[in-house]
This record gives sequence, C-alpha cells and structure tokens, in this order.
Amino acid sequence: MKSLKKQRRIQVIAVAVVALIVSTALIGYAMRDGINFFRAPSQVMAEPPAPNEVFRIGGLVEAGSLVRGDGETVRFSVTDGGATVPVTFSGVLPDLFEENQGMVGTGRYVNGVFEASEILAKHDETYMPKEVVDALKEQGVYKAPEG
Repeated sequence: MKSLKKQRRIQVIAVAVVALIVSTALIGYAMRDGINFFRAPSQVMAEPPAPNEVFRIGGLVEAGSLVRGDGETVRFSVTDGGATVPVTFSGVLPDLFEENQGMVGTGRYVNGVFEASEILAKHDETYMPKEVVDALKEQGVYKAPEG
C-alpha cells in the first residue's frame, strides 16, 4: 500500500514537471516575435543584425537629414553621437517628430538602411502634462524645470 502511494506521488510530480517544461516552451515560442531588442546606432553599425530580425533603434534625428519623399515616405538619419544610421519610413510621423529630437523606431536593417514600420517621438525629460502641473500646483509641491 505504501509503495503504491509513493509510486503515484512520483508519477504526479513527473507529469507536473513535464507540463511545466511544455508550457514554458510554448510561451517562449509564442513570444519569439513579440520581443524587440533595443539597439543604439553604434551597436547597429558595429554588429549589423540579420535582415529578417525586427528590433528597435533609438537616438537623435540628425540635423539636416530629414527628407520628405513622394507620398508618405520619409528619409532621415538617426545618431547617437558615435554612429549614424539611415532610416526610411512610410506613414504618418508623430507630431513631436523633428530634427535634433529623440526618436525610437521599430523595424528591420536591410542593405544598410533601417526600414521602420513604427516611429515614436520622444519628448525631453522636463515635459509634464498640463493636468499634472495643475495638480502639483494645487498641492503646493510643483517645481518649475530649470532652463
């Protein structure tokens, strides 16, 4: 009787371990396309990724590099001060997108050009929504940004 309980317990533990391994593998497989690694232009130029790899690139839009093409196609360069990567994007750019401002793009690096499928414009760290500023002023804890 005791041996039967012990054998049943070992079977339950073995099935639980197998189920855990299978579920972890399935989650990893499902997330393989959802994970986008972030790279700086210097990293992209030092180790160019495969053309089928989707990743994020971030940096400043280089001054004088913004060229609007036919239709919605836009060309510009993104830099981190150490390297510059040419970017193409077809679509509508965010309102905050401009030269010498931060941006993050998602896409692929093909034939020396980053082909962006999504562009996000970053505002500076001093930005705060008006509602938050008003709430902080009402509480008496608002500190105006320096500069």
